[in-house]
Amino acid sequence: MAFDGLVVRAVVQELQPFVGGRIHKIHQPNDSDLVFTLRGSGTTRRLLVSANPTYPRFHLTERAYVNPLEAPMFCMLLRKYCENGVVESIEQLGMERIVHIQVRQRDELGDVGVKRIVFELMGRHSNIVLMDPESGVVLEAAHRVTPAISAHRIVVPGAVYTPPPEQEKRNPLEVSKRDIADALGADAGDPGAAAQRLVETYSGISPLAARAILAGASDPAAAFADAMARIRSHEYEPNIATEPGRGKSYFSVVPLRFAFDGAVVETFDNVSACLERYYGDKAERDLVKQRTSDLAKLLANERSKNEKKLEKLADTLEEARDADRYRVFGELLNAYMHTFAKGADAVEVANYYDEAQASVTIPLDPLLTPSENAQRYFKKYQKMKNSLAVVEEQMAQAREEIAYMELLLQQLEGASLQDIEEIRAELVEGGYLRHRGGKDARRARKNDKPAVHAYESSEGVPIYVGRNNAQNDYITNRLARPSDTWLHTKDIPGSHVVIRGDAFGDVTLAEAANLAAYYSKAKQSSLVPVDYTLVRHVKKPSGAKPGFVIYDKQKTLFVTPDEARVRALRPLK
Repeated sequence: MAFDGLVVRAVVQELQPFVGGRIHKIHQPNDSDLVFTLRGSGTTRRLLVSANPTYPRFHLTERAYVNPLEAPMFCMLLRKYCENGVVESIEQLGMERIVHIQVRQRDELGDVGVKRIVFELMGRHSNIVLMDPESGVVLEAAHRVTPAISAHRIVVPGAVYTPPPEQEKRNPLEVSKRDIADALGADAGDPGAAAQRLVETYSGISPLAARAILAGASDPAAAFADAMARIRSHEYEPNIATEPGRGKSYFSVVPLRFAFDGAVVETFDNVSACLERYYGDKAERDLVKQRTSDLAKLLANERSKNEKKLEKLADTLEEARDADRYRVFGELLNAYMHTFAKGADAVEVANYYDEAQASVTIPLDPLLTPSENAQRYFKKYQKMKNSLAVVEEQMAQAREEIAYMELLLQQLEGASLQDIEEIRAELVEGGYLRHRGGKDARRARKNDKPAVHAYESSEGVPIYVGRNNAQNDYITNRLARPSDTWLHTKDIPGSHVVIRGDAFGDVTLAEAANLAAYYSKAKQSSLVPVDYTLVRHVKKPSGAKPGFVIYDKQKTLFVTPDEARVRALRPLK
């Protein structure tokens, strides 16, 4: 990762068409992220600004973000001062990772006010600050920095805004080749030392960018000067390089093809597309993990509880299957009742049920008569015999619960933020979780049509994928037609997949099977069995758990999940 000053400069340049345009809408999906809908130069785009401590970033985005029902206070304040405001400027401070967005807005009284949104892309200290540029006072921040957190720099409402301390490095866009050569000095002959010297001397240069610029260069000063000349002219080459063997990826706006031997490099038309590809899944998975930690813990506990219950029931079942022994004891006590009296704690008799007529010792309750001891064994026999059916039913229920928890855990692993809320609502509906919020919100969630993930195959055929049980039930039982084709991994928790219609070829079938395998517990496996049949052969048993179906007349494909093929599919419009 190298979200350095070079990348910041590229993003700021990409945002220049929106200078003079307006901020149409502002949303805050979570504590760290803001999404601005910008209108300018005849186009409307969404700008993501994230102060996520793990993945701080900003770029144009095509992703849809799930917003809370009630906007956070910071978002409300931004709407008050910036929504429908004119973007006067979007500027980077030198080559630092700090961006100022100046916004002019006319309030309800007709008065014009100017506010500044400051984005500090500083790793885990990243922040988004709304301030009044005239007074220099902070109005609010995504992450407040109180005196208890830092005694050197306070970022709270009412405090005077103090920018992060300067690194006192030179701007690489304002130096000549001679200056660069002088800065490198004796280190010019050592690529590693030269790259380190560039990082220490010039602002906005990450170790990755320095290493990439100098890779294979016979004249390091010339190579760096040429690279900065291209950056100065806004000639960027957004790309992602994947290191061979380790599979670790890096991005930059300078070419990374020489940074690693044998690196797989993917290039992009613009920097936002590059950043969207690099960060999108990582950041969302990180956020999903945070939001699902309580659900994952609940599901794991429920699974563990039922596994322990199953073990105890198995012991009870084993004991119940031995119930016939107590009937034999009762019969033998009746037959030999004359051989012992009340007060005995055991009696040894010949077992006439045994071919060898071997003797058997029968424990007795000394407080009971011989007849009462016999009846005690008959009652125990009858009780255990009756419990067999109950225990087997309870074991079936426990197995069903374990399978259900494993299915939900698998769905959490690949869930989007929207999917999480549907899974949470399902657990509330099933009584596993307490409802959070009012009755109206609960009713609305229950009646809402789930947001199904839909793709267009290479043959132009719609393919629908359920990523949780609400979606699975919807696409299989409501959306799909009897003549559609239904797919699911064989005996493996996973998504329901439906191919619309019957006019499709082997390519569409293979792509749908790949989706079924990819969105399953066997995502990391090879040769995953995927069953497919017509929807008319898929049934949901009465009283079954959400997402559970039975089916017949299926055929089976074996698929190795391929993420690249999933990414290549176009979303269905």
